[in-house]
Amino acid sequence: MARRCDICGKGPLVGNNVSHANNKTKTRSLPNLRSVRASVEGTVRHVRVCTRCLKAGRVAKAPHHGARTAARA
Repeated sequence: MARRCDICGKGPLVGNNVSHANNKTKTRSLPNLRSVRASVEGTVRHVRVCTRCLKAGRVAKAPHHGARTAARA
């Protein structure tokens, strides 16, 4: 499974750690992904979404399995 956001496509970034002696070693920065139950095209699916998309409201989260109705009483 790829480390990619299903909404925006954000993936790992590659760069260098540079020491004081100017030695360079490769490093990877991974996106902050969360697995979320979301409504996708009318169906409920688990999708891997970055937290930036969650915060921006680009994901329509599905209601919880045991969600109770307010009219019950």
